[in-house]
Amino acid sequence: MRVKIHVRRYNPEQDPAPYWAHYEVDVEPTDRLLDALHEIKWRVDGSLSFRRSCAHGVCGSDAMLVNGVNRLACKVLIKDLGPEIRVEPIRGLPVLKDLIVDMEPFFEAYRTVKPYLIVDDEHLPEREQLQSPEERERFDDTTKCILCAACTTSCPIFWANGRYLGPAAIVAAHRFIFDSRDQGAADRLAILDSRDGVWRCRTVFNCTDACPRGIQVTRAIQEVKQAIVSNRLRGDGRAAGAGAAGRAADRLRAE
Repeated sequence: MRVKIHVRRYNPEQDPAPYWAHYEVDVEPTDRLLDALHEIKWRVDGSLSFRRSCAHGVCGSDAMLVNGVNRLACKVLIKDLGPEIRVEPIRGLPVLKDLIVDMEPFFEAYRTVKPYLIVDDEHLPEREQLQSPEERERFDDTTKCILCAACTTSCPIFWANGRYLGPAAIVAAHRFIFDSRDQGAADRLAILDSRDGVWRCRTVFNCTDACPRGIQVTRAIQEVKQAIVSNRLRGDGRAAGAGAAGRAADRLRAE
């Protein structure tokens, strides 16, 4: 099967502006887009630049805009894209070269929400902290994130305002806010209850559609909004632990 692949290329060190490069390669319908890009890189034009690592949808490094939609090149098949394919870098992040973008603004937002387990000195466990299946299930969906940035760079709010923390950072916060072992929920909720936090979300669902792991991103964002509201309703100024904030949000949603 012969396909035409149009790649939006740009080298800021030598190109005055981005341009389209056009290639034709022979591939199998069941090949992945990544295979076609390898064919170009290895046999047609060695100057083409893109990221890839595991090639199995785990590392998240090869996210790109494919026919107008964010996808992992290693997961999308040629037969599902058709004989003519447009490939561009993901939007909203500075282009370093061709399909490679600067991920540092994305990771800076990720670090902002404290994506790690927080336990204060008074609650340090003496042994392994066990969770029930129900406690684990509460945040299981958001543990699947591979930090590919497909969700964040599909968000029109992020395109217009790079200060917005974005869906991936909120998903990372969700994973710990609803973890019964964590004590840092109040800090995360305060960070997200800010000018550039969850309230910028307009519930477009682009993030959910773009996620290669099937995470219900929009739902996670809504649950964090509910947790913030429930934390406000407490009104006692005390820092709510993750379990408390999560349970309060669950009660609010049930009502």
